[in-house]
Amino acid sequence: MSEWLTVAMPKGRIFEEAADLLRKAGYALPAEFDDSRKLIVDAPDAKMRFILAKPMDVPTYVEHGVADVGVAGKDTMLEEERDVYEVLDLKISECYLAVAGLPTYEKQSEIAPKVASKYPNVAIRYFKEQGEQVEVIKLNGSIELAPLVGLADRIVDIVSTGRTLKENGLVELEKIMDITSRLIVNPVSYRMKDEWIDDLVERLAKVIEGEDE
Repeated sequence: MSEWLTVAMPKGRIFEEAADLLRKAGYALPAEFDDSRKLIVDAPDAKMRFILAKPMDVPTYVEHGVADVGVAGKDTMLEEERDVYEVLDLKISECYLAVAGLPTYEKQSEIAPKVASKYPNVAIRYFKEQGEQVEVIKLNGSIELAPLVGLADRIVDIVSTGRTLKENGLVELEKIMDITSRLIVNPVSYRMKDEWIDDLVERLAKVIEGEDE
Protein backbone atom coordinates (compact mmCIF):
# COMPACT_ATOMS: atom_id res chain seq x y z
CA MET A 1 0.00 0.00 0.00
CA SER A 2 2.96 2.35 0.50
CA GLU A 3 3.36 2.48 -3.29
CA TRP A 4 -0.25 3.56 -3.68
CA LEU A 5 -1.53 7.11 -3.65
CA THR A 6 -4.32 7.86 -1.19
CA VAL A 7 -6.73 10.41 -2.61
CA ALA A 8 -9.37 12.32 -0.61
CA MET A 9 -12.39 13.44 -2.63
CA PRO A 10 -15.86 14.76 -1.85
CA LYS A 11 -18.89 12.86 -3.11
CA GLY A 12 -21.27 14.49 -5.56
CA ARG A 13 -20.54 16.70 -8.55
CA ILE A 14 -16.83 17.23 -7.79
CA PHE A 15 -16.33 13.50 -7.31
CA GLU A 16 -17.96 12.65 -10.63
CA GLU A 17 -16.04 15.28 -12.58
CA ALA A 18 -12.71 14.42 -10.91
CA ALA A 19 -13.23 10.69 -11.57
CA ASP A 20 -13.91 11.51 -15.23
CA LEU A 21 -10.66 13.51 -15.39
CA LEU A 22 -8.69 10.64 -13.85
CA ARG A 23 -10.11 8.18 -16.37
CA LYS A 24 -9.23 10.50 -19.25
CA ALA A 25 -5.71 10.74 -17.78
CA GLY A 26 -5.39 6.97 -18.11
CA TYR A 27 -6.16 5.81 -14.58
CA ALA A 28 -8.23 2.63 -14.47
CA LEU A 29 -11.00 3.17 -11.95
CA PRO A 30 -13.37 0.25 -11.24
CA ALA A 31 -16.83 0.35 -12.83
CA GLU A 32 -18.60 0.21 -9.45
CA PHE A 33 -16.51 3.15 -8.24
CA ASP A 34 -19.17 5.78 -9.06
CA ASP A 35 -22.03 3.97 -7.34
CA SER A 36 -20.16 2.81 -4.26
CA ARG A 37 -21.57 3.72 -0.86
CA LYS A 38 -18.28 2.85 0.80
CA LEU A 39 -16.21 5.57 2.41
CA ILE A 40 -12.93 3.96 1.33
CA VAL A 41 -12.68 2.57 -2.20
CA ASP A 42 -9.61 0.85 -3.66
CA ALA A 43 -8.64 1.09 -7.33
CA PRO A 44 -5.88 -1.58 -7.55
CA ASP A 45 -5.23 -1.12 -11.28
CA ALA A 46 -4.59 2.58 -10.72
CA LYS A 47 -2.69 1.92 -7.47
CA MET A 48 -4.96 4.38 -5.70
CA ARG A 49 -7.08 4.31 -2.57
CA PHE A 50 -9.90 6.85 -2.36
CA ILE A 51 -11.25 8.38 0.85
CA LEU A 52 -14.72 9.83 0.26
CA ALA A 53 -15.32 12.70 2.65
CA LYS A 54 -17.39 15.84 3.11
CA PRO A 55 -16.01 18.72 0.99
CA MET A 56 -14.92 20.78 4.01
CA ASP A 57 -13.03 17.78 5.45
CA VAL A 58 -10.89 16.97 2.39
CA PRO A 59 -8.13 19.54 3.18
CA THR A 60 -8.01 18.22 6.78
CA TYR A 61 -7.35 14.65 5.62
CA VAL A 62 -4.62 15.91 3.29
CA GLU A 63 -3.04 18.25 5.86
CA HIS A 64 -2.74 15.44 8.41
CA GLY A 65 -1.28 13.01 5.89
CA VAL A 66 -4.17 10.55 5.95
CA ALA A 67 -4.42 11.30 2.23
CA ASP A 68 -1.47 12.11 -0.03
CA VAL A 69 -3.53 14.24 -2.38
CA GLY A 70 -7.06 15.58 -2.52
CA VAL A 71 -9.59 17.39 -4.67
CA ALA A 72 -11.09 20.46 -3.02
CA GLY A 73 -13.00 23.53 -4.13
CA LYS A 74 -11.19 26.86 -3.94
CA ASP A 75 -13.99 28.03 -1.64
CA THR A 76 -13.07 25.29 0.85
CA MET A 77 -9.37 26.12 0.54
CA LEU A 78 -10.00 29.79 1.31
CA GLU A 79 -12.21 28.95 4.27
CA GLU A 80 -10.09 26.22 5.84
CA GLU A 81 -6.59 27.68 5.20
CA ARG A 82 -4.91 24.29 5.68
CA ASP A 83 -1.18 23.59 5.41
CA VAL A 84 -1.25 21.89 1.99
CA TYR A 85 0.16 22.58 -1.45
CA GLU A 86 -2.27 23.64 -4.15
CA VAL A 87 -0.66 22.23 -7.29
CA LEU A 88 -3.22 22.28 -10.10
CA ASP A 89 -6.45 24.04 -11.07
CA LEU A 90 -8.60 21.16 -12.31
CA LYS A 91 -11.08 23.61 -13.86
CA ILE A 92 -14.06 21.47 -12.82
CA SER A 93 -17.20 22.25 -10.80
CA GLU A 94 -17.11 25.89 -11.87
CA CYS A 95 -19.21 28.28 -9.81
CA TYR A 96 -18.65 31.48 -7.87
CA LEU A 97 -19.01 33.03 -4.44
CA ALA A 98 -21.50 35.85 -4.14
CA VAL A 99 -23.35 38.07 -1.71
CA ALA A 100 -27.13 37.74 -1.98
CA GLY A 101 -30.21 39.08 -0.24
CA LEU A 102 -33.83 40.06 -0.71
CA PRO A 103 -34.63 42.41 -3.65
CA THR A 104 -35.70 45.02 -1.09
CA TYR A 105 -32.29 45.01 0.64
CA GLU A 106 -30.65 48.40 1.12
CA LYS A 107 -27.44 49.09 2.98
CA GLN A 108 -28.32 50.48 6.37
CA SER A 109 -26.22 52.52 8.76
CA GLU A 110 -26.58 50.02 11.60
CA ILE A 111 -23.42 48.76 13.31
CA ALA A 112 -22.31 45.27 12.26
CA PRO A 113 -25.20 44.13 10.04
CA LYS A 114 -25.71 40.37 10.01
CA VAL A 115 -24.48 38.08 7.23
CA ALA A 116 -25.11 34.33 7.18
CA SER A 117 -22.68 31.92 5.54
CA LYS A 118 -21.04 28.53 5.77
CA TYR A 119 -17.87 30.43 4.85
CA PRO A 120 -17.48 32.76 7.85
CA ASN A 121 -13.74 33.38 7.33
CA VAL A 122 -14.21 34.19 3.65
CA ALA A 123 -17.15 36.48 4.45
CA ILE A 124 -15.31 38.37 7.20
CA ARG A 125 -12.26 38.92 4.96
CA TYR A 126 -14.38 40.06 2.03
CA PHE A 127 -16.41 42.63 3.95
CA LYS A 128 -13.28 43.85 5.73
CA GLU A 129 -11.73 44.51 2.31
CA GLN A 130 -14.89 46.48 1.44
CA GLY A 131 -14.45 48.54 4.60
CA GLU A 132 -17.59 47.09 6.14
CA GLN A 133 -17.81 45.58 9.59
CA VAL A 134 -20.36 42.76 9.78
CA GLU A 135 -21.49 40.11 12.20
CA VAL A 136 -21.20 36.73 10.49
CA ILE A 137 -23.51 33.91 11.53
CA LYS A 138 -22.25 30.46 10.56
CA LEU A 139 -24.79 28.09 9.04
CA ASN A 140 -24.11 24.65 7.63
CA GLY A 141 -26.91 24.42 5.07
CA SER A 142 -29.96 26.12 3.54
CA ILE A 143 -28.22 29.48 3.75
CA GLU A 144 -31.01 31.05 1.65
CA LEU A 145 -33.34 30.66 4.62
CA ALA A 146 -31.53 33.30 6.70
CA PRO A 147 -32.91 36.45 4.98
CA LEU A 148 -36.36 34.87 4.68
CA VAL A 149 -36.75 34.40 8.42
CA GLY A 150 -34.89 37.54 9.47
CA LEU A 151 -31.77 35.84 10.81
CA ALA A 152 -29.55 37.91 8.53
CA ASP A 153 -29.95 40.60 5.85
CA ARG A 154 -27.44 39.09 3.46
CA ILE A 155 -25.75 35.76 2.77
CA VAL A 156 -22.43 34.71 1.28
CA ASP A 157 -22.77 31.48 -0.64
CA ILE A 158 -21.79 29.50 -3.71
CA VAL A 159 -23.79 30.26 -6.84
CA SER A 160 -23.85 27.84 -9.75
CA THR A 161 -26.88 28.61 -11.90
CA GLY A 162 -28.63 31.12 -9.62
CA ARG A 163 -31.74 28.94 -9.64
CA THR A 164 -31.75 28.33 -5.86
CA LEU A 165 -31.56 32.07 -5.17
CA LYS A 166 -34.38 32.78 -7.60
CA GLU A 167 -36.63 30.03 -6.24
CA ASN A 168 -36.25 31.49 -2.76
CA GLY A 169 -36.91 35.07 -3.84
CA LEU A 170 -33.33 36.26 -3.41
CA VAL A 171 -31.11 38.25 -5.75
CA GLU A 172 -27.36 38.43 -6.22
CA LEU A 173 -25.97 41.66 -4.79
CA GLU A 174 -22.22 41.30 -5.36
CA LYS A 175 -19.97 38.72 -6.99
CA ILE A 176 -16.95 37.88 -4.84
CA MET A 177 -14.87 35.49 -6.96
CA ASP A 178 -14.91 32.57 -9.39
CA ILE A 179 -14.43 29.09 -7.90
CA THR A 180 -13.06 25.84 -9.36
CA SER A 181 -11.76 22.62 -7.80
CA ARG A 182 -8.04 22.21 -7.15
CA LEU A 183 -5.64 19.32 -6.70
CA ILE A 184 -3.99 19.65 -3.28
CA VAL A 185 -1.02 17.73 -1.85
CA ASN A 186 0.32 16.91 1.59
CA PRO A 187 3.82 18.51 1.90
CA VAL A 188 5.42 15.35 3.34
CA SER A 189 3.83 13.14 0.68
CA TYR A 190 5.19 15.49 -1.98
CA ARG A 191 8.70 14.75 -0.73
CA MET A 192 8.19 11.01 -0.23
CA LYS A 193 6.11 10.28 -3.34
CA ASP A 194 7.22 13.10 -5.62
CA GLU A 195 7.53 10.93 -8.75
CA TRP A 196 3.98 9.54 -8.43
CA ILE A 197 2.49 12.92 -7.62
CA ASP A 198 4.39 14.73 -10.39
CA ASP A 199 3.20 12.06 -12.84
CA LEU A 200 -0.40 12.53 -11.67
CA VAL A 201 -0.17 16.32 -12.04
CA GLU A 202 1.40 16.04 -15.49
CA ARG A 203 -1.20 13.59 -16.79
CA LEU A 204 -4.11 15.62 -15.43
CA ALA A 205 -2.64 18.87 -16.78
CA LYS A 206 -2.46 17.39 -20.30
CA VAL A 207 -6.14 16.41 -20.14
CA ILE A 208 -7.14 19.86 -18.90
CA GLU A 209 -5.05 21.64 -21.54
CA GLY A 210 -6.57 19.41 -24.24
CA GLU A 211 -10.10 20.27 -23.13
CA ASP A 212 -9.29 24.00 -23.10
CA GLU A 213 -8.13 23.96 -26.73
